[in-house]
Amino acid sequence: MLITTTNTIQGKDLDYKGLVTGEAILGANLFKDIFAGIRDIVGGRSAAYEEELARARQIALDEMCARAEALGGNAVIGVDLDYETVGQNGSMLMVSATGTAVKIR
Repeated sequence: MLITTTNTIQGKDLDYKGLVTGEAILGANLFKDIFAGIRDIVGGRSAAYEEELARARQIALDEMCARAEALGGNAVIGVDLDYETVGQNGSMLMVSATGTAVKIR
């Protein structure tokens, strides 16, 4: 399925199917939090959090695409990704993907 942040697909006629979303909320476990804290103190990137972020993003995109397909779409345009922390002390990561399902003619 084609996914794009643009509002059109150049040279293609589109049938608009509707708004689609996908969400993923993942909790970070205690050991990752401890090691990320140590990494923050000494500097550098937190590979554990980067992996969780990538996993949450993929889940949200996959869910959005499944909903687009259920509406008869074969592409999603105008895609926007949002990232938030939720839960006590921001202990969970939420990624949401939103776009417009379309059928490329």
